[in-house]
Amino acid sequence: MEYLIILLVLIVTLKIVWIIRDYRLLKKVTKLSRGTRTERNLVVKLLKYGFPSTHIYHDLYLKKLNGQYSQIDLVAVTSVGILVFEVKEYSGWIFGSGYQSHWTQILAYGKSKYRFYNPIKQNNSHLYDLKKALQHEHVPYYSIVVFYGDCEFKEINYVPDGTFIVKSERIGKVIQNIFNQNDPIQYHNEKYIFDILNEAALNGDNKQIKIKHIENINVMLGRNRIFD
Repeated sequence: MEYLIILLVLIVTLKIVWIIRDYRLLKKVTKLSRGTRTERNLVVKLLKYGFPSTHIYHDLYLKKLNGQYSQIDLVAVTSVGILVFEVKEYSGWIFGSGYQSHWTQILAYGKSKYRFYNPIKQNNSHLYDLKKALQHEHVPYYSIVVFYGDCEFKEINYVPDGTFIVKSERIGKVIQNIFNQNDPIQYHNEKYIFDILNEAALNGDNKQIKIKHIENINVMLGRNRIFD
């Protein structure tokens, strides 16, 4: 019994140490109040993989030419190009295609079905806005959609080149493949890139920008025209 208590104390102590370590890593890039738990988990993963904290940007609000903002979960500037992450959290079976407008989530062995916007198209719009903002930098971009949660890819097809759909536990493999299969590149002006991304990340601390962004999304979806 005494040994069991000691073992439990050691396990709890180790967990506390890991939590503190991860929090210290996270603070190098973002805040606990920013984004979702899964996004912050991905930030820590990238740091543990060796990504410099100065090259990771979380919860960005990138200003577009029309004055509106594009909200991007995570961007990493690397030696082979710019990685743009879209983070999702779902359970159940996932069905979808690269060209469909919506994907399907199935729960309880087919008893419940839900639709959600195609994350490939969603992240492609982020890439488009980012390329517009960084128009002087003609570098490769990689779209990575990361799924957290107890979900299973039942039928995912027509995934475009440069796009990856991955469960969170396999993200290291995807990143390794991108680095192994692509040559290092030369950026024209890294400072310009970092300045744009840093400004977009700082915008996420601006409550007015976030409120306006939500309002713009509601207008786009027509929610302000629904009365029930």
